[in-house]
Amino acid sequence: MIKLRISEVAKEKGISMRKLAKEAGIAYNTLRLIYRDPHRDISLYTLDSIAQVLGVPPGDLIESVPREESPLKDEDPKKPLV
Repeated sequence: MIKLRISEVAKEKGISMRKLAKEAGIAYNTLRLIYRDPHRDISLYTLDSIAQVLGVPPGDLIESVPREESPLKDEDPKKPLV
């Protein structure tokens, strides 16, 4: 399972959600949703935009975690997203 580390990296860099959203060119509410649900699907374009603002490679913003730690642990991984 993939987990986004955007909030952790932004905090380390001292960048607020509002500043990050503005400089990355994404809606504040979108970034707020990403912060609230780090297992959320986001586009590679959004990931790259955020990484550029934070000054890190996109890979630094994701990590692999065991499914047991995910809020989606009980869902069928083969179930299509609707």
